[in-house]
Amino acid sequence: MRAPRARTARSGYALVSDQGDSDAAYMRRALELARRGWGQTAPNPLVGAVVVRDDEVVGEGFHRRFGEAHAEVEALRGAGDRAKGSTVYVTLEPCAHTGKTPPCADALVAAGVARVVIAARDPNPRAAGGVERLRAAGIDVQSGVEENAARELDAPFFHSFVEQRPWITLKLALSLDAALADAAGHSRWITGDESRRAVHEMRAGSDAVGVGIGTALADDPSLTVRDATAPRIAPTRIVFDRAARLPLGSVLATTARDVPTIVVAESPPAARVLGLESLGVRVVQGASLRAALDALGTLGLRSLLVEGGARIAGALIGAGMVDRLVIFQGSAIFGAGALGAFAFVAPTEVERAPAWRALVRREIGADTMTVYAPPSSGPLS
Repeated sequence: MRAPRARTARSGYALVSDQGDSDAAYMRRALELARRGWGQTAPNPLVGAVVVRDDEVVGEGFHRRFGEAHAEVEALRGAGDRAKGSTVYVTLEPCAHTGKTPPCADALVAAGVARVVIAARDPNPRAAGGVERLRAAGIDVQSGVEENAARELDAPFFHSFVEQRPWITLKLALSLDAALADAAGHSRWITGDESRRAVHEMRAGSDAVGVGIGTALADDPSLTVRDATAPRIAPTRIVFDRAARLPLGSVLATTARDVPTIVVAESPPAARVLGLESLGVRVVQGASLRAALDALGTLGLRSLLVEGGARIAGALIGAGMVDRLVIFQGSAIFGAGALGAFAFVAPTEVERAPAWRALVRREIGADTMTVYAPPSSGPLS
């Protein structure tokens, strides 16, 4: 069910008629609101909130931008006096600490709300504790409503408290016969304009965008956000490049002082490192792919969108470090000699091949986009 949008928060509107499903429906609306902060809230998570009184939505809010009011405060402002005795739905546990803004838990207590419904508890030990503070004030609190959806929306945020490396999304644009490039090595453009705009939207919500050196050499990409709302902070560009072969005249190297650019290498020649660093490129060395990814995590990069090519895709899948696989598939057939998307993934017998689980599938223009979770991931809605 997609919630209708209110003309103003004060006008009020009913979202559900079946009270048995009301908590889930209002939380889905809060999640919809949270998505509006895409690309603007990092390193904070996306959060949405809905205030309901007498079965009507009287206030809505979302975290619009890092450093600005949190979702709960926005929603309470919209509700005004009608927040008293209301139920507030929020996608993440209200914070209980003072950071750039005062504690949201205290704002809810001061507004006199009667009940708070939470999708997911906050994994950040500095911000957590809102549930306990609300209950101590006599407010009824329920958590776990639409939790899987909330954790999926803010997956990099939750992941950062259990893993050092970034949350990795592997995006591949494929032909109908699952090729990344034709027999001549050409890969532009496999998918249509709508798919490319969707990819730029994905970039806008990522801390970093990466490619393998093969893609960097073949396409000389800029890896910037162009066909989407500009993010608050431009994503860092990453090149997986064992020997630091990125040309000094490439777009990525020559614009490194404008947009942060990192080359991930193993044991590159010193001269290559010096040349890249003279242009502002940062060279991160790691003895293994995992070590290099952990090093990126220490730089504050929580989410990494890897856009190919086949070798880095094979390495990440082989190491079990792809958290989401997003495939945009066009309708052309490249035929014999084309570069298969998974040509560098180790072979597996049919009976033992692990099955990836489709989470989302939709048509984008003439293409199909499918989001997969790896076989080892837990259940999600």
